[in-house]
Amino acid sequence: MDRSTRTTRVSRVWGRAALLAAAALLAFPGAAAADGGDKADGDTPTEAGTSFRTATAIRPDQEATAEASTGDYLYWAFPVDTGQRATVHATVKLPDAAARHAASTWQVDVYDGLRRRQACRLGTPKKTVAPDTGSVSLSCTLRTVRAWSEQWANDPLPGTYYLRLTVTGLKADDLGLPVRAETKVTTTDAGGAQAVDGALGEPLVPGAGSDRQRPAAATEPEDGWASGWWSSRWIWTAAGGILASLAGVGGYALTRGSGRPARVPQGL
Repeated sequence: MDRSTRTTRVSRVWGRAALLAAAALLAFPGAAAADGGDKADGDTPTEAGTSFRTATAIRPDQEATAEASTGDYLYWAFPVDTGQRATVHATVKLPDAAARHAASTWQVDVYDGLRRRQACRLGTPKKTVAPDTGSVSLSCTLRTVRAWSEQWANDPLPGTYYLRLTVTGLKADDLGLPVRAETKVTTTDAGGAQAVDGALGEPLVPGAGSDRQRPAAATEPEDGWASGWWSSRWIWTAAGGILASLAGVGGYALTRGSGRPARVPQGL
């Protein structure tokens, strides 16, 4: 076999390797795009709960509204699964400026299924507005939800999360004025970079592990809870294995030569 023939064979090997690697790497983004469709179907909730037990259920990407009075505590519940990073958005349309007497401070707090307050890694969860401000917008981006965590840690875990909207630092004369709240929760997939080994026995949802009837509050994503073992790391691992194997085949094809030279006698 001459050098040109060997070069052609090696080129074919590397071409097949590139095609297989591209197919493996494109498989996961395609699945993520399919899972990221519009989920904001169905009726829009128009009320909010006043406690954890009565929190109104909302789904990711679903807008919810509520009419309330200044000073009320408003609660919504939503599911967040393993590998997701949730962002809560809240907008409050304030009473007429003529009816208010002082500035007000509004804030959103997010709690997990164990009712542990979760810190915001991004966003503006608290804001003070002047008496003549017409509305206030708040947001809070949580850390990526992990499949498993140590008992002593405060890591976000899969399950039901609670959004609480309230006003603080308000003068007594401004209590009871009508307001309108609008909320929405968005989620993004963080990918295998945030994956960890292990998984919870059950997601942290109301009534899990007991005989009590679970409330209707968004205790489960539409597609069910993830098992915790799958992540995009499997795809990257498989793609790496394929590339390593093909690299070995290509290296062998380059170094093995063309066999016994014609000028060497058969007896040697």
